[in-house]
Amino acid sequence: MSGKKGSEKMLRVTLVKSTAGRLKKHQACVAGLGLRRIGHTVEVEDTPSVRGMIDRVNYLVRIDGE
Repeated sequence: MSGKKGSEKMLRVTLVKSTAGRLKKHQACVAGLGLRRIGHTVEVEDTPSVRGMIDRVNYLVRIDGE
């Protein structure tokens, strides 16, 4: 994590629903994105792996910056 390049696109991801009672894999994806509580927003790099995590939990998160 040594500094950002100008060409990297960032996405703002916000947790809008609780992870309580969800599948363990989905809870792990939310944690992997760095989201901790409802309403928490993080900025993540727009990479295929991050897109995959977001796609898996798309019913729990809101994406800004596309």
